[in-house]
Amino acid sequence: MDLPQPSQAPRPLQIPARPEPLDLDLARTALIVVDMQNAFTKKGGMVDLFGWDPSPHASVIERHQKLIPACRQAGVKIVFIKMSYNRDYSDSGGPESPNWHKELALVLMRRHPEYWGKLITEGTWDEEIIEELKPEAGDTIVRKHRYSAFAGTKLDHVLKTYQIKYCLYSGLAANVCVESTLRDGFSLDYWPILVSDATNPLIPGPTYEATLWNVENLFGWVTTTDELVEALANS
Repeated sequence: MDLPQPSQAPRPLQIPARPEPLDLDLARTALIVVDMQNAFTKKGGMVDLFGWDPSPHASVIERHQKLIPACRQAGVKIVFIKMSYNRDYSDSGGPESPNWHKELALVLMRRHPEYWGKLITEGTWDEEIIEELKPEAGDTIVRKHRYSAFAGTKLDHVLKTYQIKYCLYSGLAANVCVESTLRDGFSLDYWPILVSDATNPLIPGPTYEATLWNVENLFGWVTTTDELVEALANS
């Protein structure tokens, strides 16, 4: 069992961040990796089929290949989030839910019945976390079925079990699932830190800058992969 004990000694670390440096307790910190799945990053995945180019997300993958090992080495809890509907879509909300009418996979599958059952659905290639970032023993995977990873999932229970207070957020997309999860975490009193270059908006444009402004000024703190990795190396 790797569950932290109530008497676990604090491991303080100050990280560079905007609008000001932030003091963390690494013993109570988690990296929340949002939706780094084939659906959002690969040719043939849901985003590609929808008509948006996933290739800009290659840089986000590369930064995670630095960020995740550095967090593991420092004893930060790794939590992978993945968008993943039940095979019968009993967690989609159905036609009475706005999710049914706005979430990209559900929209695409209704428009193109040949895709039905193949997009961000449990057990499909599309919903798998990408091979480059394959979870390891000790990591936790949380399935979600709304933009926010706190909505109707076990995430809050997992974080409380590990006595997490500080949440580092990364992944896709900055202006949708990452920001939605970060905002809900803020309302649950988790301290939010966005790793700005380890995330991208769904498509290029002003939405990314809006997310950065929202986090820096209203919801938390913003750091970068290199700043965080360097701080963790000196912890």
